[in-house]
Amino acid sequence: MQSGTQARKYRLQGAGLDLALPYLMLAPGLMIVLGVLVYPLLDGLKASTRTYRYGSPISDVGLQNYVHLWSDAQFLNSLWVTVKFVALSVSIEAVLGFALALFCLREFRGIRLLRTVLIIPMVITPVVVAIVFRLIYASDAGMLTALSEAMGGGAMQILGNPLNAFIGLVVLDVWEWTPLMFLILLAGLQSLPQEPFEAARVDGAGAWRVFADLTFPMMRPVLAVAIVLRTIDAFGTFDQVFVLTRGGPGEATRLVSIYGYDTAFKFQQTGYAAALFVTIGLVVLALAFSAIRLLRRIDAS
Repeated sequence: MQSGTQARKYRLQGAGLDLALPYLMLAPGLMIVLGVLVYPLLDGLKASTRTYRYGSPISDVGLQNYVHLWSDAQFLNSLWVTVKFVALSVSIEAVLGFALALFCLREFRGIRLLRTVLIIPMVITPVVVAIVFRLIYASDAGMLTALSEAMGGGAMQILGNPLNAFIGLVVLDVWEWTPLMFLILLAGLQSLPQEPFEAARVDGAGAWRVFADLTFPMMRPVLAVAIVLRTIDAFGTFDQVFVLTRGGPGEATRLVSIYGYDTAFKFQQTGYAAALFVTIGLVVLALAFSAIRLLRRIDAS
């Protein structure tokens, strides 16, 4: 009788251990997520409601930092510059990435080497990319200046001209991140069913008709996902701008990430900078939810 009770007790303990084991296995990863993501987020939210002096909080101001943010001309200008940068860069990357994916979908000699070469810019450290482009854009001894002088022209003013500096930043971003669009869209194209395309070829449909009636409609969800991912990432662009222009000349390339960095570390307005980044995070989150709703509508149509 006693041995039966002990056996039942051991079985219950074993069953409890089996139930708890998955949670015990997840605990280390959960602790890392809480320490790296959740705690800094909560601490940032707390900091955004305070004012600081020399890194120490001196008063609680509630939502005053958030209210002041939308009357800050420098913040609004940096937000507008960021929106222009993201819209232009992501649009060009989507078009080029789609074109490269369609071209590399075909099988011919050297296609694997070409695909490998096309993704090289994406795996290079952003700071290194920015340094290389800074050398290319340099007005005194840069590659563009050397080419211009070789053709009888003068020095190329890229980083010293507001419009040229903005265009140069967009070119850098397009060169570096078009491969991401290319990879996502190429994977999507390779996963499409082949039966509709074979039927279209049998019916004598041309390349443009196949693209307009089959390829593009079937690729819309994949394209939307690629654009959303790249848009979210582009809003946080910092390394390249910091190395290339530091936000200049003037405020031509002063993205919100650069303005937030200057606010926190140059002007020592930590609470205001925290409110700025929380606001930008909420804007990006709203864009993500809007994109998810759009994807659901696309799937339903």
